[in-house]
Formats: sequence, C-alpha cells, structure tokens
Amino acid sequence: MSNLTFRLLERHQKLDAALRLAQTRRWVDPFEIARLKKLKLMVKDRLSRLARRSRAKSSLSTGG
Repeated sequence: MSNLTFRLLERHQKLDAALRLAQTRRWVDPFEIARLKKLKLMVKDRLSRLARRSRAKSSLSTGG
C-alpha cells in the first residue's frame, strides 16, 4: 500500500467519524453534514481512481 493510499484511507476514516459525531449532536447542522459527506465522497473517488490506475499498471506489467 502506498503512502498516499494510506493517508487517503486514514482521511476517509476521520471524515466518517466526524460525520457520525455530527449526526448525533443535539442540534444537527445540515450544511456541516453535507460538507462532510462531500469531502468523504471526494476521498473515496480519489481512492477508486488510484485503485483503477494501479490495476491497469499491474495488468500491463504482467502482459494481461
């Protein structure tokens, strides 16, 4: 696992924890919830792109 992948996974977990905490507060801020969800989705999309790129490179190097 690359350093970037590790950092992105860590960021995704922190955003998930912050989102869960924000949703359990007495006064839920819908804008904060939306912001956290958007950030979490951006990180997930970046991880997906990295995974696809990594798979493409490995299939090229193995001749598949």
